Amino acid sequence: MLRAWALYLTNPAHPALRRLGYLRESVSLYYRSRRCRAAWHSHLDASRGVILGAVEQLPKRRTVIVLGSGLLDDIPLSALASGFSRVILVDAVHLWPVRIAVRRHPNVERVTLDIGGTSGMLLGSASTPDDTIGPLCAEEHVDLLISANLLSQLPILPLDWFEERGLPVPSDLARNLITSHLDVLTRTKARVCLITDTVEIELDRSGRETDRLDLMHGVGLPKPDKTWDWNLAPFGEAAPDRRIVHRVQAYSDWHEAVRG
Repeated sequence: MLRAWALYLTNPAHPALRRLGYLRESVSLYYRSRRCRAAWHSHLDASRGVILGAVEQLPKRRTVIVLGSGLLDDIPLSALASGFSRVILVDAVHLWPVRIAVRRHPNVERVTLDIGGTSGMLLGSASTPDDTIGPLCAEEHVDLLISANLLSQLPILPLDWFEERGLPVPSDLARNLITSHLDVLTRTKARVCLITDTVEIELDRSGRETDRLDLMHGVGLPKPDKTWDWNLAPFGEAAPDRRIVHRVQAYSDWHEAVRG
């Protein structure tokens, strides 16, 4: 607890994003990922494998953009840094461990962005979400765009923000955030690699399903290249007699998947 508090107090973060809870959630995720390292291993390894598979298919390797770079646990940073002229890591918060890891690679940049574009709307300076990533993804010489275990996360904090304050949630907010992100990916000329969890399943110790949640909020996705289960919260993490599994879908080439 003391280490988490120290990281929260000392880690740089944009004031608006700190106020909205992005830093708090990043710190919480960091320590949860360490507690669940063994349970998450296969998911993280599979995610890195999909990304490396997408890289192998590229005729050019100039710039790669990683949306939702997070803790870098699911990102093969060294391989990207050695394989591309430029690596751009995009997230709302870059924790100290990430900042230190990036320093080893002079061609890796950190970009701080509210990827969902909801900060202005939540803080009252805008009525709708902003397109914060569209211009970045449209830059020249981008050969690969990676959306890494991010898509399902976009609605979580905005929905919590409204609900915690007893405010009415804008109609279809979660669905619109997901579809807007997918629209950016689809418009991007570069190859797109998408990895996202789509369904949350709660299981008891007998393996019986006790709850299920659609993380895509009704948004349909094309047939994935690969699927797997992520043991997100093993027994004892979220509840003594329940574990939470997320079903993951991965697309090495999003454009090809959309074309069917």
